[in-house]
Amino acid sequence: MVSRAVPRSGASRSLRYARDLIWELVVRDMKLRYKRSYLGLAWTLVNPLSQLLVFDFVFRVLFRVETPNFTVFLFVGIVSWNWFQGALLQSTTAILENRDLVRQPGFPTAMLPNVTIASHLIHYLITLPILFGLMVVSDVAITATVLWLPLIIALQYMLTLALGYFAAYLHVTFRDTQYLLGIALMLGFFMTPILYEQSIVPDAYQPIYHVNPMADIIDAYRAVLLQGTAPDFSSLGLVAGASAIVLVISYRLFRKASIDFAEEI
Repeated sequence: MVSRAVPRSGASRSLRYARDLIWELVVRDMKLRYKRSYLGLAWTLVNPLSQLLVFDFVFRVLFRVETPNFTVFLFVGIVSWNWFQGALLQSTTAILENRDLVRQPGFPTAMLPNVTIASHLIHYLITLPILFGLMVVSDVAITATVLWLPLIIALQYMLTLALGYFAAYLHVTFRDTQYLLGIALMLGFFMTPILYEQSIVPDAYQPIYHVNPMADIIDAYRAVLLQGTAPDFSSLGLVAGASAIVLVISYRLFRKASIDFAEEI
């Protein structure tokens, strides 16, 4: 009896096409980024490690911060924020920097912000072995709670993509977007508990911090990595819900505007 192969559905083919296209464009992006570079992907570690050395010296040695395992605490915040910041800034210019692709008939422009965020995700994942190495050196126990890490990473990806679509669509017609966003992210770095614990923030300002989704995401990373506890699912649930709503809205705005991208760039 000869078995018949079940034909793939249109949705399945589209999903596979999207996955393969994103991967090919991510590989292209990585090759272009490190073309003629001697260190290549090693540059991914230079920036966060440099930041870690400076901030660790300033806060632990000069200001004598007493946060337990401060070096690991700091590194978790730095690499998480760097992924968010780098991906969001580059997503803003994703359309303008890929004019040739956008002008090709039928090219799915919605893939471009996705490619940028996936590329920066790879850079983030490269830092994880360093992070786990710091945990071992600092005698921080690696517990089963690290299994929650993929969930938190997926949530940060969704949040960044939601904001990335909106920023990319806006930047095509409003070219100051990247500069305004750069200022907002610079301020956001200090208004997010990266260099300090959120618990030291006065109660009067706590509601402001909880409006910032990256504050809850970074707290979740630290919970599963440093404290060996499950993340605060109520906070993450709110972040997930808000991110999903923003993603739907920003994606629809992006798709509607993408009809005129080829003419506007």
